[in-house]
Amino acid sequence: MIQIYHVPATRGVRPIWLCEELGLSYEILPVDFSPEYRASAEWRAMNPVGKVPVMIDTDANDLKIYESGAMVQYILDRYGEGRLQPTPGTAEHAIYLQWSWFAEATFARPLGEIVNHFREFPGDKTKEDVVEEMRDRARLSLDAIIPEIANKDYILGEQFSAADIMLGYTIMLCEKYLKETLPERIQPYWERLEARPAYRAAMGL
Repeated sequence: MIQIYHVPATRGVRPIWLCEELGLSYEILPVDFSPEYRASAEWRAMNPVGKVPVMIDTDANDLKIYESGAMVQYILDRYGEGRLQPTPGTAEHAIYLQWSWFAEATFARPLGEIVNHFREFPGDKTKEDVVEEMRDRARLSLDAIIPEIANKDYILGEQFSAADIMLGYTIMLCEKYLKETLPERIQPYWERLEARPAYRAAMGL
């Protein structure tokens, strides 16, 4: 059984979405998202930096990991049976890895910093020029995706992959934290992703 400690709309969406796509059994364990609980010794024993999600695989000697991208790759490699990723070691798999890592390390990073900035410097302390610079970095990432999906349904081509899960979650953050609507050339891609039954189930829709 895959157990996912999760708060709605946070990065736990990624492994949950993947489990739904693969038809795997999993259990969602809600987490108190208050700063006090996330700073508690109890939760820091689960994740030393106090974030969510955390995943435990009870079928693998209670293996515990707490990075959403690592969860996605682990689930694919252990339970995916070759689905939703190209064959490892191929050029196609390298591109799959690039977009998966890009989704978190490059694309999601400034959006996460917007969240942190508003939380740590509320009200008069918030510097709009700093936040706007972070938005600009997210916009640059959207621009990088546009030519890659210009003539394709998904980031790797006509077949949906877990890289789309990684990117899809971050595009969802853009809808929330950018001031404008998504670029017109991104919108059809995003609409395909959010229409998937597995995405809707992961989001509780």
